[in-house]
Parts: sequence; structure tokens; C-alpha cells
Amino acid sequence: IPETGSAWSDDGARFSAETLKHRAAGAVRIVPLPPVLVALLLAHVALWGTAADGRIFFDGPDQVMVSSGVLDRTWERARRAALTDAELAAGLAKRPYDLRHGCASYLLSLGTVPVKVAAWLGHSLPVLMNTYTHFIDGDETAALARIEAAHKAAEAATLPVTSGFPGGGLPTGQTGLADAA
Repeated sequence: IPETGSAWSDDGARFSAETLKHRAAGAVRIVPLPPVLVALLLAHVALWGTAADGRIFFDGPDQVMVSSGVLDRTWERARRAALTDAELAAGLAKRPYDLRHGCASYLLSLGTVPVKVAAWLGHSLPVLMNTYTHFIDGDETAALARIEAAHKAAEAATLPVTSGFPGGGLPTGQTGLADAA
């Protein structure tokens, strides 16, 4: 039974017997991982193993579920080690769940197809766009550079109009756009 925290449950209990986000029992969502993350997970499993129920994170030799207190303290230590004072003061990555928002925003900023990002997160496209797009910095310079690069690549790949036909002309007898001018 997942620990949800009393603020997030319908009845104020820390644990919820309901399925996550009202999904069907046993429902799965395929989320592809880049090889670098697969390698990290495999190294973790090789070093620590898994709990009897398959969990990769557990607490102690009896492999109990990691409590929210342990998670909170560990997360805060990791934040202090990884972030600058300004990032800490701004509340960056205040909770592990914030990584989900960061990942979604990062994938969208890389130009990942939004439908794919929504599917990986288990969202509809409207929920994805309403929830995560306001985190993305609207860098017009980068967007314009990508458009220009795509245009130059397409232009370089385009053959001259007069090539490829017998006698260098088009099947209509025209020899290219320059002839029409």
C-alpha cells in the first residue's frame, strides 16, 4: 500500500488502499529510459539487490518500505549537497516529486513530442500542457536558431530543379525556376 501522506488522502490517513490516480489494478505504463539511467539502476541493483517484493529502494536488513521521515531527511541532505544557496532559497526541488515536474519541463524544452511526454507521465495532452508548459523558459533565440538550422539542412539536401532529368530539364520542357523569371 503506497504512503500518500495525510494531506493527499481522502480520509486523512497516511496510506491509501486505492490505486494510483484511479488507474485499474495492475495497470502499467511503459516509460523508456536512456541507457545512462538503465546503467545507474542496474549498478544500484547489483550493489544492493532488491526487496522480496521487487522494490529497489528499501530500509534496513528486513527490507521495509522507506519511511517518509527517512526519505525527507535524505532528500534534504542531497539538496544541500547538490544545490547552490540561491537554489535552496528559491525552493528548487523541495520534494522528490518536483523531479517529475523538472523532467517533464526538461523533455518539453528538448523538443520531445508532447504526446510522448504526456504518455510517459500518464497524462492527457491538455493536462500536460496546462501543468508543465509554464515552467519552460520561452527562449526565442534558441527557437529561431533551431528553425534556421532546420531550414539550412533542408536547403542543403535539396537538389537543383534541373537535375535528374534527361538533358537537364524538367519533363515539361522547363529547365528550372530561373527560366520563368
